[in-house]
Amino acid sequence: MSAAAFRPCALIPIYNHKDTIVATVDALLAHGLPVTIVDDGSDMATQAVLEALSAREERITLLRLPQNQGKGRALTTGLLTAQRAGFSHALQIDADGQHDPADAPRFLAEGRIDPRALVCGQPIYDDSVPRARLYGRYVTHVCVWAETLSLQLRDSMCGYRLYPLNETCAEIARRAPPARMDFDTEIAVRLIWRGVPVRNLTTRVIYPENGLSHFRMLRDNLRISAMHTRLLLGMLPRAPRLLWRKRKE
Repeated sequence: MSAAAFRPCALIPIYNHKDTIVATVDALLAHGLPVTIVDDGSDMATQAVLEALSAREERITLLRLPQNQGKGRALTTGLLTAQRAGFSHALQIDADGQHDPADAPRFLAEGRIDPRALVCGQPIYDDSVPRARLYGRYVTHVCVWAETLSLQLRDSMCGYRLYPLNETCAEIARRAPPARMDFDTEIAVRLIWRGVPVRNLTTRVIYPENGLSHFRMLRDNLRISAMHTRLLLGMLPRAPRLLWRKRKE
């Protein structure tokens, strides 16, 4: 892919994070990235902040879902919209201040090296990370390694990643991905199944004091468990091809 054909944007799903979104957007704009924001049915206060943002900056595209439908649905909407707008890649970053926008150029540099690759954030946590969330991630890591028969994806749950839009949107068209928190892991596994290479990039992740989390322990863990069951079953008929690919690497 030529430099002219590499045309990235930033993609931010948001649900009621009015206190952190402005700083995140301004930092991404400073790196020269157009920003697509998908408002997943936020409250009136957040809507007002988003309206003011989009009114002052023409490089912001604001999409609205009529009611809260989940992070996965918001991302699916944003990815398809970004591809239709002519972008080649979308840099997903959360709206809650957990991710460091200063790393955006590093993600883009990895994407330029291998434009077909899914560039995934590999979190480096400080002491703010909840222990239960940290340990739960290791369970998912093991499941993903089994589902892909590979260790190439270091962290499937990090919401900071660069998507190659052609392959990602083709996979979305093949079968709609999950609507909620299980999106990040499932779409990454399915892209690996498609043969999309992975590049892992360490990045600092924090849990801001008094931060707003939309992770619901019981509901989302049940959805994640069902997702892993589905993906493990989906791996079985693909196992010969995955093993053959691994042997050739």
